[in-house]
Amino acid sequence: MTKRHSIEVPGIGHKAPIPMGSKIGNIVFSSGISGHDPETQTTPDDPAQQAKVMMDNVRRFMKAAGGTPEDIIRLTLHVKDRKLRVHFDKEWIAMFPDEHSRPARHAVNAELGERTFFQVEIVAVLQGSH
Repeated sequence: MTKRHSIEVPGIGHKAPIPMGSKIGNIVFSSGISGHDPETQTTPDDPAQQAKVMMDNVRRFMKAAGGTPEDIIRLTLHVKDRKLRVHFDKEWIAMFPDEHSRPARHAVNAELGERTFFQVEIVAVLQGSH
């Protein structure tokens, strides 16, 4: 049986004893990934900037897991207000420009931290021998 491995990304972890994600074999699940900037240790007040930082954190997470965004098969978006989705959609299209090869996606309204507009969870299947 394959053992589970926690995935951590410096600067974008949780305050609780929760890893950024977990991996068994080539299957990866993330915990909540937000738009907290690992370099400044702040969360942008601008929803467009926060969405960009969050998707940069998705890239960081996937690199730490041994993959790329191309390995993502499902993304769940937690959003404070559905009107803000337009900011996320811009970053979604930038990350997944091919409309014929995008992950499955679901959006839900969520109670998030005071300054947090978005949070995502992803599922990925790594290609090759990662």
